[in-house]
Amino acid sequence: MPDTINPRLLNSEPLCRCQLDECRAACCLYGVWVGKDEVDQIITSAVTIMPYLPTERRDPEIWFTGSLETDPNVPGGAVIHSRVLDDANHYGNSACIFMRPDWRCALQVAAQEDGLHPWHWKPMYCILHPLDLDDKGRITLDEAALLAGEPASCLRPIQDRQPLLLTFEPELRYFLGDAAYEALLPSSTEET
Repeated sequence: MPDTINPRLLNSEPLCRCQLDECRAACCLYGVWVGKDEVDQIITSAVTIMPYLPTERRDPEIWFTGSLETDPNVPGGAVIHSRVLDDANHYGNSACIFMRPDWRCALQVAAQEDGLHPWHWKPMYCILHPLDLDDKGRITLDEAALLAGEPASCLRPIQDRQPLLLTFEPELRYFLGDAAYEALLPSSTEET
């Protein structure tokens, strides 16, 4: 799990997050790389997760592609891709198998309904998105012009600049912890 940030995240930029009712989970278009350890946890919890998926998607045997790839950024050092299904009702006509018809993630809904943190079963790369990891394994963000101009982006342009630390506060608190996150905040940002 990433535990440091790229200095780029200390900048302020004219970006805000999308809203699920507007973007309809466009980011779920291609599915996600899931750490092998995360896959094991999801499969172990399948009975709890299944009721939150459409009936035809409840078989854990179809949730992942099965081919492992090396990834030093995840616990266990390997990732498996979530299955991507044709979906004429979704942006790009495909979607991650865990995306529900209401555009919410079944893994997140199941965790919340089970009284857990919403990201308990959510893959690291889903939580991180639209953030990414740089070549040193630090949390970073691609160039704003690239992200804000993409229709499926989780970011939208806004008039005023705002600190990226605030834009991505939930994700950064999750990965870094509250104390490390708050240590990054300039004193003027802490009170906003």
